[in-house]
Amino acid sequence: MTLTAPASAPPAQSRPAPARRPVRPLRVLLHVFLGLVALGWLLPLVLAVYASLRPYEETARLGYFSLPESLTLDYYGEAWSQAELPRYYLNTLIIVVPGVVITLFLASFTAFAIARLRIPGRKVLLIVFTAGNLLPPQVLITPLYTLYTLVPLPAWLSDSQSLYDSYLGLILIHVAFQFGFCVFVMANFMRTIPEEITEAALVDGAGVWKRYWRLTLPLCRPVLAALSTLQFTWMYNDFLWALVLMSSGDKLPVTSALNNLRGQFFTDYNLLAAGSMLVALPTLIVFQLLHKQFVAGLTLGSTKG
Repeated sequence: MTLTAPASAPPAQSRPAPARRPVRPLRVLLHVFLGLVALGWLLPLVLAVYASLRPYEETARLGYFSLPESLTLDYYGEAWSQAELPRYYLNTLIIVVPGVVITLFLASFTAFAIARLRIPGRKVLLIVFTAGNLLPPQVLITPLYTLYTLVPLPAWLSDSQSLYDSYLGLILIHVAFQFGFCVFVMANFMRTIPEEITEAALVDGAGVWKRYWRLTLPLCRPVLAALSTLQFTWMYNDFLWALVLMSSGDKLPVTSALNNLRGQFFTDYNLLAAGSMLVALPTLIVFQLLHKQFVAGLTLGSTKG
């Protein structure tokens, strides 16, 4: 009996190493530019956090860019109580939450009408909504102030019995200025939804409201989350309209609470930095809660398939 030697396996062919892309000077300059821009945005925030952890006497003696001798969180507790932040947080929520909900509801329904209903002049209407975002709000300060003082409201809705110095007045101005941007974004997103979905519902006898509320709106969750994050941040950070259209100190939003940390003859900027960090904290929390939906809403339509 003869034994045959097993055939030797062919030598494995080594794959060629992938060619390295040449480093382009423009790409290097782009990365350097983006790094400098990121540093320019982060440096004031880092400096504010650093200053809020140091006593004012130390920074006055050594400077803000010196190494710390001691770090403390006392300024945060002092800013929380001295600026009465809990009350101003509540005032801001009374303004921002209804403003975001009303804006997104009205904008989504209007965008549905523009993108899905065959109404005449819908493209012109969308252009008008978009052009409204180009109007600077500072131009309308004087006429809006006059108008707000002339519009009457019942006493239970406004202590001044007018639209001026009321929560409703601030909510309406936020809705008016953010409405056009939300309509523009949502109308373009709804156009990417296949029309066969709403056409099939129309054949089944679904009305306009059912096609909007039961079919289209659930498919708009990513863009709604992205717009919710943006709208909450923009309305929360507003300082102009609250300063112009409100006079009662106990109704002002949290962005004006930092004035309580300024003295008549002296201002502790380390304490002011701690208060600024506390004021900015809710927007960071909202972004962390919705950052996945926010990124998904921004990247929708960037790829095919």
